[in-house]
Amino acid sequence: MARWSRQSRALTVAMALLYALGLLNGCGRETPATPVLHWYVFDEPSGAFAEAARRCGETSGGAYQVVLEPLPADADQQREQLVRRLAAGDKDLDILGMDVIWTAEFAQAGWILPWPESAAASAKRGRLGSAVESATYRGRLWAAPFTTNIQLLWYRTDRVSSPPRTWEAMIGLAESLGEQGTIQAQGERYEGLTVFFVSLLASAGGSVLDAEGSAVALEEGPTRETLRILRRLADSPASDPGLAGAREDQARLAFESGGSSFMLNYTYVWPSARANAPAVAAHMGWARWPAVRPDRPSRVTIGGINLGVAAFSPHPDLALQAAGCIASVPGQRLAAARGGLPPTTEALYDDPQVRETFPFADLLRATLRDAVQRPKTPLYSDVSLAISRTLHPLDAIDPERDTARLRRKIERALRSEGLL
Repeated sequence: MARWSRQSRALTVAMALLYALGLLNGCGRETPATPVLHWYVFDEPSGAFAEAARRCGETSGGAYQVVLEPLPADADQQREQLVRRLAAGDKDLDILGMDVIWTAEFAQAGWILPWPESAAASAKRGRLGSAVESATYRGRLWAAPFTTNIQLLWYRTDRVSSPPRTWEAMIGLAESLGEQGTIQAQGERYEGLTVFFVSLLASAGGSVLDAEGSAVALEEGPTRETLRILRRLADSPASDPGLAGAREDQARLAFESGGSSFMLNYTYVWPSARANAPAVAAHMGWARWPAVRPDRPSRVTIGGINLGVAAFSPHPDLALQAAGCIASVPGQRLAAARGGLPPTTEALYDDPQVRETFPFADLLRATLRDAVQRPKTPLYSDVSLAISRTLHPLDAIDPERDTARLRRKIERALRSEGLL
């Protein structure tokens, strides 16, 4: 019995010593680990997002680290993955890199948190109004505007003395140039076709939904004029034969091949042409997207990425802090310089580093100031499908018939009736 007591006491002393040594060496269980925030966003190839996340983690003083969780390049696939996980209440999601069209849907579903008043004021300060609007739903800010984008008209300066101001002028000029006058645009049945339609409709003075986003607008005159231009383009010999299957990248590659004189596309085509087709880039000009009417400037659909905080995040306050840091001026400058993604802060368009990346910075800012939003509704996905499926292919459009068809299809989408 005495022998057992001596062994027991020795074991107790040894354990106490080991515990004490553990505490002295900083190995005790009471030392908290740095919270890791998971940022789900498209797989940005330049490394700009990863660097912004790293810098914010460092400047947080150990409050958090941010780890990127890459999503697919395709926006529809990004949304599908996020919706599945958010609907399941997945707590692994902290920061969401959100396409601008997801704001209403995610907010209405309770998948993202509204930004508190003080944080919202900071996130809005100095931002382009159109970018702030893209992150706003029912009067509240639901995400920090991070990067933005919008289409411009790109044209060959060695074939065109000055850029056409309207769609009619562009189509007519392209036809006069013969085989080299081809216009590159997006005509496949996907989101890009909806963007095309919304931009034309807004430029004609119309809108898809009313101001509340609850009823169909589609004013008769602007809608018919929009559909007439789409059909005119599709029927023109200046239209690319592959228009019905063309997305942004097909348009870019076709323009870089040298056989086209006009292209409607995003800003990424500029660095791409300089790298892949310098002979084309040497004669590549830019202008505002063509107007529908000579007396009304074009209004073009805004794109971009906003940063939202997932509602089921175990660290919502830290996620809000990190999202604000990533979307701040240094993060935007990094995304612009490395990734070619236009900033949402107006003053950055005067920044020398940003202007070096975007020599058309003034045009880009002016176009963004007048940008139009896609329909703000939690049912946007169904509305977009209704538009793109009704209008595809463009050469089958009948303006009178399809004005009525569009109205019926979008009304059904707003009532969640049937699969589109």
